[in-house]
Amino acid sequence: MLTSSTYPDPDTLAAAVTERERPALAKALNLLDDKRPEARRRAARLLRLLPHERLYASGHLIGLTGPPGAGKSSLTAALITIWRKRGLRVAVLAVDPSSPISGGALLGDRLRMFSGQIDNEVFIRSLACRGEFGGLSAEVWPMSLVMLAAFDIVLVETVGVGQKEIDVSRLTDTTVFVAQPASGDSIQFLKAGIMEVPHLLVVNKADLGLAARKTLAELRATLKPALHESSWQVPALAASAAQGTGIAELADGIDAHRLWLLEQKQLSPRRKKFQAEWVLKRLGEEFGRFGIESLGGTSALLMELAEAGSSPFEQYDAMRQRFLSNWNAPQRERLKCP
Repeated sequence: MLTSSTYPDPDTLAAAVTERERPALAKALNLLDDKRPEARRRAARLLRLLPHERLYASGHLIGLTGPPGAGKSSLTAALITIWRKRGLRVAVLAVDPSSPISGGALLGDRLRMFSGQIDNEVFIRSLACRGEFGGLSAEVWPMSLVMLAAFDIVLVETVGVGQKEIDVSRLTDTTVFVAQPASGDSIQFLKAGIMEVPHLLVVNKADLGLAARKTLAELRATLKPALHESSWQVPALAASAAQGTGIAELADGIDAHRLWLLEQKQLSPRRKKFQAEWVLKRLGEEFGRFGIESLGGTSALLMELAEAGSSPFEQYDAMRQRFLSNWNAPQRERLKCP
């Protein structure tokens, strides 16, 4: 039988995460991954107690996506090496395919096989996608917030990209698309509209030579020029995680996009918008289109949620209770009738 002592105290946990203690971060992520009611209640308080500035206005939340086999994991490991040399603390949330038996992440802590640079300033967490469309599980957003409270860079690596697997662009400040030479994926993803999603394009395995140069040329041909001087111009870069070439330039490009977001004053509004969309998606999954409309409709809800200052779990619980109260009100009125 579970008791309150089974779960960590959210106040103590929040203080430890804010002090960037690794064991506390692991416990916090486990708490967020626990769907039992008491765990959810404590997780909501944990998120509320974390510094608002760190969660919504600092650090850099990066999404790395691309087709399976493009070398996302090896590219992530190479980026970790560069970021650590620059003195940055790095957290990685690696979203893996789900095991059909256990439901857990199939590949586990695979990044440890790719990098000898992992130290106490690097934290890696594997998370199963759990069959969700969009390539990400529901826990990615709240876990990203906790990681932002303790690290300079939080990188979300997706299980792979397809026509529906673009949710990473709705949860991260900067989205990087990794293309594989000679696979034809660039044209297929262009047809699917996915080329409009990333803020940076990178062809990994540039050491393959002609095939890599051809793919890079194809990608650059698909890029549209920025409409205004203040608009972000998506770059297409080449890199080789195996040889360590082009990695610093990729890290510079990622940082340049963050600086652009800050100049345009978009960083904090984007994250609040991401959270609003996360809450809206959860509500839609539980109550459907009827539930969203009964709460005021998509546009009104997104605006209200983006302006709210509470944690995602608190926002979701408040909207859920509002829906249930609205739904039960007619029944209570009928009971009052003689």
